[in-house]
Parts: sequence; C-alpha cells; structure tokens
Amino acid sequence: MSAVSAETRTPPWRFAAAGAGTPALVLAALLAALVALPLLGVFSSFLQAQASLETLAHLSTTVIPRAALETALLVALVTLGVTVLGTTSAWLVAALDFPGRRFFEWAMLLPLAMPGYIVAYAYTDFLQFSGPVQTWLRETFGWQRGDYWFPEIRSLVGAAFVFTVVLYPYVYLLARTAFLARTASMIDAARSLGLSPLSTWLRVNLPLARPAVAAGALLALMETIADYGAASYFGLQTFTTSIYRAWFSLGDRLAASQLAAVLLLLVVVVIVVEERTRGRARFFAAPNAARPAPRAELRGARRVLAVVGCCIPITLGFLLPVAILVGLMWPTLADAPLDRYAQWLGNSLLLAALAAALTIAFVLLIAYAVRLAPTGAAGTAVRGAQRLMSLGYAVPGAVIAVGILVPLAAFDNALDAWLKSSFGFGSGLLLTGTVAALLYAFLVRYFAVAQQPIEAGLARITPAMDASARSLGAAPLEAFRRVHLPLLAPSVAAGALLVFVDVMKELPATLVLRPFNFDTLAVIAYQLAADERLGEAALPSLTIVLAGVLPVMLLSRAISRTSAHGAPAL
Repeated sequence: MSAVSAETRTPPWRFAAAGAGTPALVLAALLAALVALPLLGVFSSFLQAQASLETLAHLSTTVIPRAALETALLVALVTLGVTVLGTTSAWLVAALDFPGRRFFEWAMLLPLAMPGYIVAYAYTDFLQFSGPVQTWLRETFGWQRGDYWFPEIRSLVGAAFVFTVVLYPYVYLLARTAFLARTASMIDAARSLGLSPLSTWLRVNLPLARPAVAAGALLALMETIADYGAASYFGLQTFTTSIYRAWFSLGDRLAASQLAAVLLLLVVVVIVVEERTRGRARFFAAPNAARPAPRAELRGARRVLAVVGCCIPITLGFLLPVAILVGLMWPTLADAPLDRYAQWLGNSLLLAALAAALTIAFVLLIAYAVRLAPTGAAGTAVRGAQRLMSLGYAVPGAVIAVGILVPLAAFDNALDAWLKSSFGFGSGLLLTGTVAALLYAFLVRYFAVAQQPIEAGLARITPAMDASARSLGAAPLEAFRRVHLPLLAPSVAAGALLVFVDVMKELPATLVLRPFNFDTLAVIAYQLAADERLGEAALPSLTIVLAGVLPVMLLSRAISRTSAHGAPAL
C-alpha cells in the first residue's frame, strides 16, 4: 500500500531525471554564478580597503544625501500618482458601464509602449518657455517673461508627472483583474450590513484589490528607480544619474561601483518592506461558479465624467506625446540622415533579436530543468537558480552594467598582462565593450520577463503528457522537442516579443556597455535630445514607440479574451 501511494505521489516522468542529479546541480551552480557575478562585481568595490573608505566618506557627505532625497521624493510622488490613476481607471472600466468602455479596457494600456525618456522629450518641447503652450499664452495675453507663473517641466514634479502617465498601466492592469474578481455575494453582504456604495468600495473592494495595487505600484517604483534617461534630461540627481556622472564625468569607477551597491541595497530594502507590509495577507480568486458583481450603468452627466476620466490618462500618456513627436519630426524628415538611421535601426533590431533568442533559450533550459529536477539537493539547487535569475528584473540596468563591466575589465586586463609577460604580445579588450557584454546584461535583466509566460505555458502541460511520451520510449529531450515545444509555441512567442521590445527601449546598460561606434535608436534619441535637437530625436523615438505598440495590442487582446470568458460584462 505504501509503495502504491509513493508511486502515486511521484510522477513517472520524474524517475528518468533522478539519475541526472549531478548535471542538474552543476547547471544550477553555473547559472547562479552567472547571475551573481554582476552583483558580486558591484559589492567588490568595498574590498578596496583605504580607497573604498575615503571614497565612501566623500560620497556620504556630498552625493548620497541629495541622491537619496531626490530618489525618495520622486519614488513617493510616482507611487502615489500611479496608485491613484491606475486604481481609478481600473475601477471605471471594471465596475461601471458607460459608452466606450470596451475600447478603454485595452486603450488604457497604450502608455506602456512609451519609454519614459521619450515622453520627457516630448513634454519638455511642448511646455518649456519657448514651446507652443507658453508662446500661445504670451501672444494671446501680451505677457512677457516674469508676468505669469507656469510650472517648470524640468523639475522633480515634472519627472514625477512623466513617470506617472507612463507607468500607471502597471497598476491598472493588475487592479482591473482584481476588481473583475468581485462577486455579487460580496456586494450583497456589504449592503445587507448597511454600507453605502462609497463605504463598500472603501471597506470591501479596495482592501481586496490591495495586493494587486501594491504589486503594480512596486513595478512602477522599480522602473522609476532604474530610469536614467528622463531623470538625467530633467537634471535630477538620483542614484542612477549619480552612478553615470561618477563614471563618465568624474572618471571614478570606484565611486560609481559604490553608488551602485547602495542603490542595490535600497532595492532590496524596498522589496523586503513591501513583503513585510503585506504580512500574512493573501488574495484568492473567486470560484468560477460564483456570480460576478454586475456593473453599475451610468447615466447623464456621470457617463460624460467617466468617458473624460478614461480619456485623460490615455491622452497624457500616449496620444499627446505621439502627436508632439510627429509634429517635431515632420519639418526635419526631409533632412533626416536615412543611411545612419538605417544603421541605428539595424543595430537595435540585431541586439533585440539576439537578446530575445538568448534569453528564451536560457529560460527554456532552466524551466525544463526545474520540471525534470528530482527531489533532493539537485532539485532544490535548480529551483534556487531559477529564483535567483528571476531577481535580475528588480536590479536597475545601471547596477547590472557596472557589475558586469568591473569583472570583465579585470579579466581583460589580467589576461592582457599575462600574455605580454609570457609571450610578448597583448590581447587587448576581448569582452569589455563588446556585443557579448551587452547580451549578458540583457540576459540578467530580462530573464524574468520571458520566464513568466513560458512558466505559465509549461504549467498547463499536464504530467500525464510527459508520462505518455516516456511510455512510448521518448527521451526527455525528444519529449521536449516533439511534445512540449509545439504546445509552448504561443508562450515562447510572447516571451520573445516582450524581451525584444524591452531591449529596443533599454538605455542605461546600453550607454555603458555598447561597443565603440555602435549606437542604438535609444542611445541616439537620448543623445540628440540632450543636445536639444528634439526634431532629429523624434524619428528614432517614434520608431521605438511603434515597436512597443504591437506587443501592447497583443497583450490587450489576450486580456480582453480572458475577461470575456471569466467575467461577463453587463
């Protein structure tokens, strides 16, 4: 009886992998070391004894206080903004019925296609003193400089506005799913206790959506901390901009490494605080049989207010910036250096395609190793390596770039010195400043982006399929090729598309690690905008936006399909 129960608990397809414990353990160790290397490279700056103490003391009195203050203020404003905007818009389309609701359900996600630094360029041109808005005000009312007050876009508040209108879809996406999970019984119970609609929203609906709202706000927070382009363009001194100034302006690699280490510790603290704040709270979806809460149908002026409320974030986060960029690009399009543009586009597409292929290959390897991993030390090691690699998305690109550059430069210098002393010739820089270093950074940064859809797809493949393949004599690799891979094709495509678009938009790591004279659309857009050549920066900026619209539309269709089957709209 015990033998039967043991066999029932352990799927038959796992026995074939039981003898592969040692290879799985070696694989897990190698991959864990691969991801840990950039982080160890960052913290190695504290091992340089005296120089480390002197530099850190100087940073503690000059750079770190202001960087910590501006980063904290920016993060606080953005977190508040995305929480309010994302939760409100999610509630409008999930709980209320008004004209255009189905359109707004997916259109609310369009700002995800807009990189923050590109929106910063557009709004700066639109709202600065010489821009069309202030020019119109002066011409209309006869004002001169000093006669009126106008908010300064290149400021901490301006940066918080830009990040809010671009990043609120993170909160909207998760909060809308949570609001759709409401059931009629929840609302009926609250109303039977005498709660008003407002009290029901505050005491029932909002607490139930809290985990989703917190998760979305945390994603927006991470993106804000990791940003370099918009913060640098607005002249802010955050931790990320301080890292680049220490590295490029001051030429102090040690100071940059130590600032990166402080930023990494800050990210870890934020994650721990969020988990501790959540405590033992858990969020469970309602059973499929539960009757969803009906949407409240709006009439009269409330309909108009709901439509206007949905139009505002879409307009501010997508439509207006795109219109500004088109207006900037049009006069300069005839003089655009199309040959150089083609080179920048080719570099971006090459990097994005290689990074997507490499990341997908690693994700498939690890995900399938976890599926086949036996119990015991080997299985624990493989699963631990997977969790470690998924942490890369929480690490800012600046930290990863510094962490990769430090050990690669040390390796190149050591190899060059050894070759010169032993054979009389040097090797130069073999890894530093190459495409390989960039791909390594993208692998560490975006592993989790591809992991999520592939893991979800792999979870839908039942162990019975593995057992059937093994009973027909198929080895694990053959079963993966003939059974799992065809079933995972949509998930693989989704993961590859997400990584492709993220790499097209990526700026911080590319600025540090790219080879000499190897520019991407993101780098060129940033450099042209920094030189106040916004018209020339519009073309590469719009190209990046167009590359991001397709996956956002596919994501919107998938969400609409899911909600159509899961929670019928009234």
